[in-house]
Amino acid sequence: MYEEVVIWKRIDKESVARYRCLRNSATGKYSVQSVDFYRLPLSPQQVAQFEVQFIELFCESDPGDRAGVFDSLEEAIAAHERTFNVSG
Repeated sequence: MYEEVVIWKRIDKESVARYRCLRNSATGKYSVQSVDFYRLPLSPQQVAQFEVQFIELFCESDPGDRAGVFDSLEEAIAAHERTFNVSG
């Protein structure tokens, strides 16, 4: 079982990133499932698509296998940014 932990990061006055993290309830360790980038003006279709992608990805692969497992959210986010070359 996993608990979703959402972390928001402001990029500038018109953009933000939402880190969709998961905490494994058995181990207490964290993984970043995905990061969604939003820019004003928002599109309801884009927001809905991010939800679909999050659920599909969770169904298809174990979060730890995708980007590793870490003791803290900060470590998980830093590793995800390195692995997927995320800037923001």
